[in-house]
Amino acid sequence: MADRLVVLHRGILPPDPARIERLADTVYATEEELPLLLPGADIVLCWHSITPVVAAAWPEDPALAPDWVHVAAAGVDSLLFPALVGNPDVVLTNSRGVYDQAIAEYVLGLIIALAKDFPGTWEHQRRREWRPRDSERIGGRTALVWGTGPIGRAVARMLRAVGMRVTGAGRTARADDPDFGLVHAGARVRTALAEADYVVLATPLTPDTRGMVDASVLAAMKSGARLVNVGRGALVDEEALIRHLADGRLAGAALDVFAQEPLPAASPLWDLPGVIVSPHTAGEVTGWRADLADLFLDNLIRRNEGRPLRNVVDKNKGYVRERIRVTHPGDTSLRGAF
Repeated sequence: MADRLVVLHRGILPPDPARIERLADTVYATEEELPLLLPGADIVLCWHSITPVVAAAWPEDPALAPDWVHVAAAGVDSLLFPALVGNPDVVLTNSRGVYDQAIAEYVLGLIIALAKDFPGTWEHQRRREWRPRDSERIGGRTALVWGTGPIGRAVARMLRAVGMRVTGAGRTARADDPDFGLVHAGARVRTALAEADYVVLATPLTPDTRGMVDASVLAAMKSGARLVNVGRGALVDEEALIRHLADGRLAGAALDVFAQEPLPAASPLWDLPGVIVSPHTAGEVTGWRADLADLFLDNLIRRNEGRPLRNVVDKNKGYVRERIRVTHPGDTSLRGAF
């Protein structure tokens, strides 16, 4: 008998859904319909991933809970609720690998846009104003990429390719990382913050990383530095960030994610100088939905054939664990250094 699959969506379905329907007894659920359709399902595909409704719809009886939940995203923070995390029979997988290169390109584009003040150029063009001015180089500038998972690694490789000096911040210090060279941990992250022209956030959102970029971290950043966030909005204390931007201590920020999405129209971030706001689209490139569907389909075939699934999330950590050779273990006391 085929597994019963519930696909959670917001009006957009996976491309070529017949491929999935041939392998599972598939039903489609909006957020409003999910509480009726989730109990008794074997598999849940969260095609729309950032939503609290899965937790709200999760059955109280563990016998009615699905044994596999797949997320069409890299982040799984909205699914780390106690009933799912605490049930050892439920496997959680994500779409790690789909977004890496796209997000890395987006980060490079944001850094170039900040350094060259493209928003100012476009505003002058709109006003038909001819204003020659100097811009900044990015070659030789220092970037600290906070997050050493696949997305952070792709960002590091991209920035190093254009001549930036890149280091990483993670849970464990090491001196010969293949992508970052030097990875900082613990108190050394604060030192690295003071030296970085750009700080790029690419960590998952977990209980340890929520709010990790608080007022003290922002104060530790180099005066005139810029923050780029392609991780999750809740990594950052937005009120503290607004203060540091408004008083000019930070030169700018490029933000693709926010604590509340869509970003409220009343947020000062829309109008602060040196700030680029984008609507959580860093990984959305031509063909990205097909790539997400292909990954899920591969895992569905693996399940039907009794083979191990790809991208199994450590539910207690909140991400897919990697094995990285560590040559110089360091202090890991800094909260949220991933």
